[in-house]
Amino acid sequence: MRRILVLHGPNLDALGTREPETYGRTTLEHIDRDLHTLAAELRCEVECRQSQHEGVLIESLYRARGAFDGVLLNPGGLTHTSVALRDAVLASGLPVVEVHVTNPHRRESFRHVSFVSGACLAVVQGFGAPGYGLALRGLVEKLDRGQD
Repeated sequence: MRRILVLHGPNLDALGTREPETYGRTTLEHIDRDLHTLAAELRCEVECRQSQHEGVLIESLYRARGAFDGVLLNPGGLTHTSVALRDAVLASGLPVVEVHVTNPHRRESFRHVSFVSGACLAVVQGFGAPGYGLALRGLVEKLDRGQD
């Protein structure tokens, strides 16, 4: 059975209450619950983790090698600042899909650059909470087909 690590970065534990006009009202707990349900349908397992700390996310990526088949990563604000996180995505050797609830290109100009995207298999953004499900479906499909 395929195992997928889901990493949520800084401030994502505040989904549902933080700027709901921007991020929506769906909580992180709801997103994780939906991912577990979808994973069962797709015959895979997900393990979801959230951290406010860049180093914890980096360590999780390094430790994922050999334990997981792929990663969904929402780096939050670290998207636009962390070369170290990008390097960890590459070093993991795993297919990683970057996920964003909003479309960063429709927001402030400093959000238009992702240090992480170029190291990822794909990027899903702007679909709100359902984007996580789209990302999981896409990643599992790629894994099942063998990354074209």
